[in-house]
Amino acid sequence: MKLIHRKAALAAFIIVALVAAWRLTSGFRVHAETQTPPAALTVSVVEPQYLQWPDTIEANGSTAAWQEAVIGAETGSLRITELLADVGSEVKRGQLLARLADATASADLRKQEAAVTQARANLEQAEADVKRSRLAADSGALSAQKLDEYRITEIVDRAALASAEADLQNRRIALSQTRIVAVDDGIISSRSALLGNVVGAGTELFRLIRQGRIEWQAEVDAQQLPRIRADQSARATLPDGRLVDGKVRLVSPTLSTNTGRAIVYVALSGHDAQPGMFASGYIELGKARVWTLPESALVPRDGRTDVYVLNPDGATVARRTVIAGRHRDGRCEIISGLQFGTRVVASGGGFLSDGALVKVVQNKGLAGMAAATGITGEGL
Repeated sequence: MKLIHRKAALAAFIIVALVAAWRLTSGFRVHAETQTPPAALTVSVVEPQYLQWPDTIEANGSTAAWQEAVIGAETGSLRITELLADVGSEVKRGQLLARLADATASADLRKQEAAVTQARANLEQAEADVKRSRLAADSGALSAQKLDEYRITEIVDRAALASAEADLQNRRIALSQTRIVAVDDGIISSRSALLGNVVGAGTELFRLIRQGRIEWQAEVDAQQLPRIRADQSARATLPDGRLVDGKVRLVSPTLSTNTGRAIVYVALSGHDAQPGMFASGYIELGKARVWTLPESALVPRDGRTDVYVLNPDGATVARRTVIAGRHRDGRCEIISGLQFGTRVVASGGGFLSDGALVKVVQNKGLAGMAAATGITGEGL
């Protein structure tokens, strides 16, 4: 009898233990089925914004001197005795650059000065003779023929003095031409003059970049050319990365028959550029309202540009392919692919996939920047 009771009690204990185990495993399964999967990434979101950006035309081209002046010898067969400027020298109008041998010119000048003195003395003598002849003519001591001779001699001597003075001016000019001076303010870009060289008239000695002005000769095509006007702002990027501002000085009226492109002459400010540099840049046509996102929100992938937008459930994201345009100040122009009010993952999109779970937090940095700049979702 006792054995039967023990077996019954053992069976009841086993049944109770099995029921408890079943309840425990069932509850764990239900909890596991109802638990939300963990988020793939904690992200912040932003909305696209309208900003006023310059409407620009991108162009490439080389830099060149605005104008070059050739400085040469105006008189020939003279030796260079002194050089006072070299390549790169900044000079002023009238500054002495070189000197030619002037001994011969100086001697000719002194000789002609003596000739002028002699001609002036002859004229004074002739004038005195005419004066005396007129006094004597009243008394009948001189004939009319003699009076005419005195008068004609005065006229000839006066002409001789004028000719001598003109020759004296030529000698002075010849002497001044032994001084080679700058024809304008600027920078010496080349020097072919050599000390001791005998140069002929018209020989180039120096080449000068007038006023040190450098311009960017940007090339544009036929579609872009009608939109460009003089005085529009421009900016060129030099090979070392420096940015140089400028203004359109002149738009070429014709296009090249070889390339089908026209030259836009942009006057650059400052002295950072040098002739012969290749530069890329843009010409500003005005202001345009553009749709933008932070560059960090873009995910370049397989030749396309993607962004991840927050779904209406606020917990998952979806991939959207957009067409990106210009980049400026850490933002990118979105040409198409997004609608107004769409919330976009601000950064870290490269770690996401379509339909991924995310945890959204406020990006204080972007919020602070928007508040500081006055940017709103509706644009400027």
